[in-house]
Amino acid sequence: MAVVNDSSEFRYLRSQAHQLGTDVPPAERIALALPDGRTLSALRFGDGDPEVTLLHGAGLNAHTWDAVVLLLDRPVIAIDLAGHGDSSWREDLDYSPAVLADDVAEALRAWTSRPQVLMGHSLGGLTASIVASWHPELVHELVLVDIVPGVDTDAAPAVLREFYTVTDFSSRDEAVDRAQQFGFGGSRSDTERGVFFNTRVRADGRVEWKHHFARIIGSAFDSLKAAHAASGGAPWAQLAGVAAPVTLVRGERGFLQDADVATFAEHLPTARIVTVAAGHNVQETAPASLAEIASGALTRVTR
Repeated sequence: MAVVNDSSEFRYLRSQAHQLGTDVPPAERIALALPDGRTLSALRFGDGDPEVTLLHGAGLNAHTWDAVVLLLDRPVIAIDLAGHGDSSWREDLDYSPAVLADDVAEALRAWTSRPQVLMGHSLGGLTASIVASWHPELVHELVLVDIVPGVDTDAAPAVLREFYTVTDFSSRDEAVDRAQQFGFGGSRSDTERGVFFNTRVRADGRVEWKHHFARIIGSAFDSLKAAHAASGGAPWAQLAGVAAPVTLVRGERGFLQDADVATFAEHLPTARIVTVAAGHNVQETAPASLAEIASGALTRVTR
């Protein structure tokens, strides 16, 4: 079992591993200098060349995948998308999937030596689909978690915009209280862990959200919606053209409606669709399902 410093960002791994009945893998934070001067940050788990790369959703960070990583027990990279976690914010405020995909492709070339099982949740799923379309040599299999192109998320931004009207707190406990008031997270301990990873302490002692979405939540979702409208049917065409096998994981209580799944099946008739008992954040509420899907993908022979 790896020795993990409890005062580090990996402080929760041991207790999570104990609850899940797994060992703690070697874990470290890595960073990549991007051509434009920004930094892309990620977590690397396990020994050997990474086999799975994980992309989180808007307002989350790489640690949202911790339980999946522990259950999968394979070499993994979990990336902090631009504007999230320890990755740099973008001055142009552009966090559209096509822009994020460029960073991910750079990272895969730098950090991996084999095609990846690329699993993306929500915004990370839209980003992953573009990576798989534009850079097929980097992707062994694509797994989309509770997202398809054009999904109607108008209700989610309304809740998030209200939540992020407060962006700094006197303590992390205060941030946890607010998150629980809005129904985010599960148990208080789960919410405390999420808040710990998603916040930082400023020089003045106040606690603030790490991710840029907290500051630009309205414009961020508006720009994502506008980008999709301007693209016409391009995202569907890109996804349908992905050479790697594709799996869609739908949370029973997630964002996807029956019509979204039907449209997905129409565009990708050979793709696999798996429904699990979970909300939108499947990786946090049903991590074993995603670990099993990733493990299965690794056992399939590359085309």
